[in-house]
Amino acid sequence: MDQDSHCTAERELLEAVSRMTTSSTTSPSDEEENQPKAEISCQVRKENPGKDDAQDSSATLSPNSSMTTKELQEYWRNEKRQCKQIKLLFEIPSTRIVEHHLSKYVMYKIIILQTGSFDSNKSVIERRYSDFEKLHRNLLEEFSEEMEDVTFPKKTLTGNFTEEIINERKLAFKDYLRLLYSMKYIRRSKKFIDFLTRPELQEAYGCLRGGQYTKALEILLEVVGLQERLTRGNPVSVVPTLCAIVVCHKDLENPASAFEYGEKALSRLCVHTSHRYYIPLLETMITLAYELGKDFLSLQEKLEEWKTKKDPIRVFTLKELAVREYVQ
Repeated sequence: MDQDSHCTAERELLEAVSRMTTSSTTSPSDEEENQPKAEISCQVRKENPGKDDAQDSSATLSPNSSMTTKELQEYWRNEKRQCKQIKLLFEIPSTRIVEHHLSKYVMYKIIILQTGSFDSNKSVIERRYSDFEKLHRNLLEEFSEEMEDVTFPKKTLTGNFTEEIINERKLAFKDYLRLLYSMKYIRRSKKFIDFLTRPELQEAYGCLRGGQYTKALEILLEVVGLQERLTRGNPVSVVPTLCAIVVCHKDLENPASAFEYGEKALSRLCVHTSHRYYIPLLETMITLAYELGKDFLSLQEKLEEWKTKKDPIRVFTLKELAVREYVQ
């Protein structure tokens, strides 16, 4: 490539990066107005980048005329990774008929996966018609205006277990979930999130209370990923589940894994030190850090700092808090 062609390529790439950078700084509200059926998650760079930012030189680059073509390309790739479309898709590929004592019903298998990136951790849940019906009723109470044009598959007196009716409902429930998720206030509502996660969490905490830590951990690890996808705007809401995972790993004598999930939970509470899980989690992390030979003094300092600011009150242990979740 001659010099003029090389310069032209650099200018074109720089202009493209500038256009992309400008669009990535659009406020969340503007994006939601333009794309009501999707959330845009952009990594906002810190004004004072810390140690982690310094470790990735490509992440600290900004487009300027002194960059080489290679540097601009790397910057562009990095920016695309930092700002990607976040959207969940709902598929209902199959069903099964359950006969239990005198009752008979259809369970719909729902697969939830994320678009915009390779999503290897898809979530799989099962719900029956009455679960959907209860969700619809609850949403109508809180979001009557938003739900005005949302149709729901009606019950039929006969033929509920025919292949034709089941297939119709599969498609109807798929469209129903997709429509609900497209509405910002509904997809962020506790009722919608509970529909997708609460039955599994109730089962997991039941296993935890019964000392079935392996089974509880298996369920919790499956549901926490879905919880995180559904509650991106409220990361603190995932703390109880992360702490339950810590409790399971700790009781199964996996201190390294317990510490790993404890760090994730603690990072979500760094500005929520009055949260009921903060002190029990700190105390557990100090014990785990000491056992693993990690730095526990910084955690101890945080604990002492909290104690000097707060009046002494009775604090439950992390396990005591966990077993109280989802108690009927």
